[in-house]
Amino acid sequence: MKGYTHFIGIGGTGLSAIARVLLERGEQVSGSDRQDSALAQGLRQAGALVHIGHAAGHVNGAARVIRSSAVGEDNVEVQAARTKGIPVLKRSDFLGELLADQQVIAVAGSHGKTTTTAMIAWMLTALNQKPGFILGSIAQNLKANASAGAGRLFVIEADEYDYMFLGLAPHLALVTNVEHDHPDLFRTPEDFQQAFRSFADRIQPDGVLLACSDDQGARDLMAYAQGKVRETYGYAYSHKDADYFADKIQPEDVQGFSFQALRGGKPLAEVSLQVPGLHNVANALGALAVADQLGLDVEEAAMALGDFRGTQRRFELRGEAGGVAIVDDYAHHPTEIRSTLAAARARYPQRRLWAVWQPHTYSRTLAFWDDYAAAFSEVDRVVVTGVYAAREQQPDNFDLGELVNSIKHEDKHFSHNLEEAGDFLLNEIKKGDVMIVMSAGDATDLSQRLLTELEKQVRHA
Repeated sequence: MKGYTHFIGIGGTGLSAIARVLLERGEQVSGSDRQDSALAQGLRQAGALVHIGHAAGHVNGAARVIRSSAVGEDNVEVQAARTKGIPVLKRSDFLGELLADQQVIAVAGSHGKTTTTAMIAWMLTALNQKPGFILGSIAQNLKANASAGAGRLFVIEADEYDYMFLGLAPHLALVTNVEHDHPDLFRTPEDFQQAFRSFADRIQPDGVLLACSDDQGARDLMAYAQGKVRETYGYAYSHKDADYFADKIQPEDVQGFSFQALRGGKPLAEVSLQVPGLHNVANALGALAVADQLGLDVEEAAMALGDFRGTQRRFELRGEAGGVAIVDDYAHHPTEIRSTLAAARARYPQRRLWAVWQPHTYSRTLAFWDDYAAAFSEVDRVVVTGVYAAREQQPDNFDLGELVNSIKHEDKHFSHNLEEAGDFLLNEIKKGDVMIVMSAGDATDLSQRLLTELEKQVRHA
């Protein structure tokens, strides 16, 4: 396998997407990860050599090594590559080469970027533009998180973590919002805002910055980017002067919302969504604005958005058994939790709602605790599990149980781990309940356990 690209952490969302693009372009790919996963298995089936576990010999013959942000310098494969003189890159180092000949549409923001990127990728596919794309999740319509595409357009989720998005030079940049996150990397809101300013500086000289005027951070970014072509979109009446505006928003039965998209106050298209939540009105409006900026048929684009079915782990209905619905969502920031639970209340207005939340990283949990404590007003019962530590060590004197006590809700429960949470929930849930499991970690395992146990109870009833 002379001249191949080797990925350390190939089973993760970010690197698996790049690996798939290279495979579809006919390049040779290998990779390794600590454990197997559906994404790793898919790459193996597509022709990649995937190792489970790390070993120095895995990089033999590689032309370059690309490592996940979670992989440190002490990794045995990183060290072996350095010793052999093989370039070791992060995503941001490689994206310029990967997308050199593409017209790049980059979607950035603290929240909503995965869904908005997937909406745009699906919309362009439905309009026969044959785009390449890299997403932060598997899109239900596209059945993939990445594709090399067959045209010039390439849609990519522009991740701010580890400054990945500074490896891009987009022709069109869409920013959903700019709200402080990742306090382990961006210590202050100003650090976070500065990263987005640097991203805006990367837009091509003749490119466009499209931002949601409903968000103060996005408006601040627009004010900074004076030298760029700037367009805004939104649905809040306090910002009705947005270039693209969602008017006549109405809830749809057992679905999302319908709305009329305006451009400069004039009707552009009617949109009816399957995905729930007002935040998805904004996401869809941003996607429609992209179609308009590209000179595509906006009414056809609106029809495509009406067929959009979401992505995995973004208000994904895992199943229903025994009259209990289980929904997986990636929400892990207080703003995302509020949006997800508001969408759940709109989708299931008459049912008892459970919020099951697995905090993600100690730094985020501590930095935003006051906002977390006030985020659960839309639901009937709250269950908090132990923290998914990811890349962090537990701080001294950290007591999540004490923090849970401060949540502003009358019916809350703390479980130290997912097994304990599952035992509690199986004793408490009743027919008619809806469980929203919110996690950027492994609480999908809890969703699967609950669904399996409920289905077993139905079979033996």
